[in-house]
Amino acid sequence: MFRTALRNVLAHKARLLMTVLAVMLGVAFVSGTLVFTDTLGNAFRNQSAKSYDNIAVAVESPASDGQEVGIPASALKKIEGLDGVTGVTGRASGFAGVADEDGKLIGVGWSNRGSNFAPGKDGKDTAYDFTEGGGPVKDSQIALDKATADKGNYQVGDTVRVATTGPVREFSLAGIFTTEDGAVNAGGSLVLFDTAVAQEQYLRPGYFHSLSVAAASGASADRILDGVEPLMPKDSIAKTADEWAADEARDIESGMSSMNTMLLAFAGIALFVGIFLIANTFTMLVAQRTRELALMRAVGASRPQVKRSVIMEALVVGVLASVVGFGVGLGLATGLRSVMNSFDLKIPAGPLVITPTAVLAALGVGVAVTVLAAWLPARRAAKIPPVAAMSSVHATASAKSLLVRNIIGAVLTAAGAVAITAGAAAEDGGSGRMIIGLGAFLALIGVIVLIPQLAHPVIAVIRPFLTRGFGVAGKLAAQNAVRNPRRTGATASALAIGLTLVTGLTVLGATIGQAIDRTTTDNMRADYSVTMSSGHALDESALTAMEKAKGVEAISPQQASFVKVDGEDVAASGVSGDAVDKVFNLPVVSGSMGNLAKGQIAVAEKTADNNGWKAGDTVPVTFDGLGKKDTKKLTIGAIVEENEFVSPYVLPREMLAPYEEKPDIREIWVKMDGGETAANEQALVDALGNNPGITVSDKQDIREMLSGIINMMLNIMYGLLGMALIIAVLGVVNTLAMSVFERQQEIGMLRAIGLDRARVKRMIRLEAIVISLFGALVGIVLGAFLGWAIGETIRGSIPDYELILPWGRIGLFLLLAGLVGVLAAMWPARSAARLNMLTAIKTE
Repeated sequence: MFRTALRNVLAHKARLLMTVLAVMLGVAFVSGTLVFTDTLGNAFRNQSAKSYDNIAVAVESPASDGQEVGIPASALKKIEGLDGVTGVTGRASGFAGVADEDGKLIGVGWSNRGSNFAPGKDGKDTAYDFTEGGGPVKDSQIALDKATADKGNYQVGDTVRVATTGPVREFSLAGIFTTEDGAVNAGGSLVLFDTAVAQEQYLRPGYFHSLSVAAASGASADRILDGVEPLMPKDSIAKTADEWAADEARDIESGMSSMNTMLLAFAGIALFVGIFLIANTFTMLVAQRTRELALMRAVGASRPQVKRSVIMEALVVGVLASVVGFGVGLGLATGLRSVMNSFDLKIPAGPLVITPTAVLAALGVGVAVTVLAAWLPARRAAKIPPVAAMSSVHATASAKSLLVRNIIGAVLTAAGAVAITAGAAAEDGGSGRMIIGLGAFLALIGVIVLIPQLAHPVIAVIRPFLTRGFGVAGKLAAQNAVRNPRRTGATASALAIGLTLVTGLTVLGATIGQAIDRTTTDNMRADYSVTMSSGHALDESALTAMEKAKGVEAISPQQASFVKVDGEDVAASGVSGDAVDKVFNLPVVSGSMGNLAKGQIAVAEKTADNNGWKAGDTVPVTFDGLGKKDTKKLTIGAIVEENEFVSPYVLPREMLAPYEEKPDIREIWVKMDGGETAANEQALVDALGNNPGITVSDKQDIREMLSGIINMMLNIMYGLLGMALIIAVLGVVNTLAMSVFERQQEIGMLRAIGLDRARVKRMIRLEAIVISLFGALVGIVLGAFLGWAIGETIRGSIPDYELILPWGRIGLFLLLAGLVGVLAAMWPARSAARLNMLTAIKTE
């Protein structure tokens, strides 16, 4: 039986090639994901461990009330006196952005870092290898990593403009170095300052953010740690280098797991779609070999043997596809690594990591999916009676089996719909989405089970259009599409699964994007928003500089702070009381925003309702900072609608100033005389000293930034789901090929009575289009329902939320589904048109 199975595999290469391709794609995604994440994790773990080479103990500085306390330089001297310690290095670090020749920021903002050059007694900093020049030894010098120097075309001795949180400064380039620093590998930059300059910029003179303690050979790291801890400020974190490396390794693994899970989920979707293609392929092979299987039964083969022969074929195909898929997966992992490097997201050097888990998982999944998909065709093959099969009389499914199937499908679909609706109505968005996920799974399975029954009514709707538009070919295509509803349903299911996910994501993305756009348009009266490219807080000097800029009509920061109201810590926004109403459109429920200029506060409507407050009431507000703690009775001057621009409590920033050493200014909003013009934008840029670390954005820039994030995520999802759609296309090809094979005699008769080759091709193409559009319609309806449900769970966190159905994209999906049908029909239509009439008529 094994030899028979192997012979059958080799005898149907073209049919099985599609199955091999479907399994191969899924296995490639699984193996590529596992190998890539293992390689990535191993590279970063090695990099992390390397950063602790020659270090026994490392210390991180404590923080108090959101402000870093730092480690005093005097502690370094004491640690150096401990037994076994050979040296102590202190680091002060923060944001530093380098301008290129055009004054633009090099790097991606959030990963642009600055630190201090910390030479030992030999004048070298062991953390960096200098390729040109040396480290900065004066406050007017810096050193740059090689990648940043190359991007900016900088040479040793050049003048470099560097932005930090304060005003932009110019430095002389003293040296260029190489590094495995994570920020540089992520596409950012690293600037090394003289220690005194770094301390002044990032902390305060004489203090460090972190310490690295080097030990003599054979010295105990634990013993050194015991000596270091009493010398450190309260709440500082001191650990051995091994402990830090282990913690970072766990963090890296945790970070990799989310990406790993997402990629594996899409691989699972592709394999799930592949099940329908595999099942159809083996159903076709069984149909082609009806006489052969019947003869085997007649000469003594038992039903289990026949069943095993088909399963063995699937096993051979599964092993072959899995092996090829694993090889393609290795190429995919290597390609992903190259792609990341091409986007300046450099992965640390290291070998491709192939673990036994990845090998076994890929092979196991591929073989299991193939055998599982072939089980039903194998079972049907074993049930064919020898005499009936030899007479070419195929056993048909009983009405009872269809009835049971329809009942099961209806129950699952109804249960899924109820769960999705319940999840959408849940008060807790997180738990609601989990319920929706369960409901989506049930509904999808239910629709797949029920889809053969849906074929008749759905295709009946479009049958008149096909008949009127394409005559006999259209009528025959509609009839052929529902001739075998099980097979049509299986093929349409593959497309439905992919388009369910694509449509759901598209509806959700369009809805969120529209809500964000409305929020920007409706709530922003300012012409420009000014932020740090790194996401850090702006220095107060930026606000002072722009207040003096030409054309500024109104300006207000959005200063993040915390106060206590009735003893509870709450988020508060500090704004300019006389300008807030000119830069924000905060709909007032009662009172007036002008009251903030009089020392009153504004409260969001929901917060006011929860506490029973109204405009004119007083509330006790406690300010605590800089060694002062005061409780004041403040009057509510305005109650405003909920919005995303400011916190539930809005205070004049003058109230916060006595309690904050350095205000946390996340954004500055500016209203200009004349609105958004190139001259006004340039005036702000000039006022800021052409600082590459600061971004000046108009309303359109803000919209594009927010919508760009959504579109990028959608494009990634579309790309990942594209593989499932490719497999679905192969499924349509398979179904049509099977249909042509079963209808050879019928096609021969149609040719004999006058249906020419062109109309035969048209009939097959229309059949493919009908099946594709049927699957697309089912997927689009279910996807839109899921998009609505998930949107309901986030409605409360997005102001002005309103469901948007992107009809243009939905129409494009239908058009692409039709194109899928046309492309999938090319080979089967050509085969059907080339059938010899006499040979086809004689075919049983």
